Amino acid sequence: MFRVLVSDAISEEGLAPLRTSAHIDIVQKKVSEAEGELHTFDALLVRSATKVTEELLEKMPNLKIVGRAGVGVDNIDVDAATKRGIVVINAPNGNTISAAEHTFAMMAALVRHIPQAHISVKSREWNRSAFVGKELFGKKLGIIGFGRIGSEVAKRARAFGMTVLVYDPFLTKERAEKLGVSIQSLDEVLAAADIITVHTPLTKETRGLLGTENLAKTKKGVYLINCARGGIIDEQALIPFLESGHVAGVALDVFEQEPPGDHPLLTFDNVIVTPHLGASTVEAQLNVATQVAEELLHFFEGQPVTSSINLPALSKDVYEKIQAFYHLGRKLGLIASQFMNIPVQELSVTYAGTVADLETTYITRSLLAGFLRPRVASTVNEVNAAMIAKERGITYGEKFSDETHGYANCISLTVHGENKTFTIKGTHVPNYGDRIVHFDGVAIDFAPEGHLLYIQHQDRPGMIGKVGNVLGAHDVNIATMQVGRQEAGGKAMMILSLDKPVDDAVLNALAQIDDIETVKRLEA
Repeated sequence: MFRVLVSDAISEEGLAPLRTSAHIDIVQKKVSEAEGELHTFDALLVRSATKVTEELLEKMPNLKIVGRAGVGVDNIDVDAATKRGIVVINAPNGNTISAAEHTFAMMAALVRHIPQAHISVKSREWNRSAFVGKELFGKKLGIIGFGRIGSEVAKRARAFGMTVLVYDPFLTKERAEKLGVSIQSLDEVLAAADIITVHTPLTKETRGLLGTENLAKTKKGVYLINCARGGIIDEQALIPFLESGHVAGVALDVFEQEPPGDHPLLTFDNVIVTPHLGASTVEAQLNVATQVAEELLHFFEGQPVTSSINLPALSKDVYEKIQAFYHLGRKLGLIASQFMNIPVQELSVTYAGTVADLETTYITRSLLAGFLRPRVASTVNEVNAAMIAKERGITYGEKFSDETHGYANCISLTVHGENKTFTIKGTHVPNYGDRIVHFDGVAIDFAPEGHLLYIQHQDRPGMIGKVGNVLGAHDVNIATMQVGRQEAGGKAMMILSLDKPVDDAVLNALAQIDDIETVKRLEA
């Protein structure tokens, strides 16, 4: 018998999958009410109210899995759970349709002035001429970020007779053709779209993506929609474009600070807002509860779970053997994904030496998850990475080799893009750590940790000094520097680990140095 503590309000309909099992005992109590029996529970099912802290986990030594009936896991200490071998799951797909529909509802309301007209009629006015809107039919919709929600918005837009232009650096031509959308550069989308909606995660690259510079590139009279994450549109930069009429209207479901308080955007008649309602439907709330309940049931039945946030369920013995390579694989995938920031069709992983004798399936899954994390808005983990890769048209495979390149173990990853192939190789040295020993055709030796800077250049005297001078002038301290080359006077590279990440000004300054061909930020 498995005991499940449901500590937040979950409907009986949502718990129905667990009720079907005679081997599961469901207890619906707040954590404070179950204090004396916390040590007896195998699973904990929460929403947002219960805070799953390290202190709580210490009181639940028998806990095997935590389920969050929702998308976010901000109220769960995932690291603490992982250290205890506790699997954390959520329901990443439950609100996809609701978020897409809300985006489309905001779009229609924006161009037809529905909220403004509603207020007018409620005020006993009847001023039809004040609310002449525009049709969606025939308009160009620009979608920035083409994950699950973006693709659902595209389906609805095509049904309305709209032309869909998509900017997503990782969208392949095959998938775009299948979904009937046109791949464009960001500048092309900005210049051509009548309506622009954003559906990217909020990262340091996407924060302020629609700021002063990019807003100026949009066509006059554009409409903007953000039902994704507050901060993707620079709210302060938006104000002068609304004042000048360059931006005809904005629909916001999210803000940089929530609630927004006395925000200046709220004073504009052509800005419509909702209080973060993208996932707030009866169906979405039921879906997330049902999905996480089904996942708990699968877990107790010994079946794979597809929405694990942390590690898959491994025996202690197996995990101890593969742990070092598991983390090395994740770093190889993460670095390769950042370096190959183009559409990719195939990943090929080769194991050699002692690592080839282990259970490599989980290592490959870790590598694949690391590769996909910078590319998708939803949570990617070692269990669902294969499914997400398939959705995006990315194939992957394992190979085994006797060629260890002189190391006791070696993991080699080759990434095949539309116009480029990239190979990275790594090894793990006990008591010394992970090392990258081959990078894009050049033998090198560096630790894949922290803030890294990749520089490709021609092998010329004085290059190290020139790079050092630029970094010094921008107050950037170099922790380590590794260099390598294919041949004297030919292609060469530097990998620098830095005390802090560099901004675009530093990258631009480095790119101006003669004989430097490529400069990239990498995080490991």
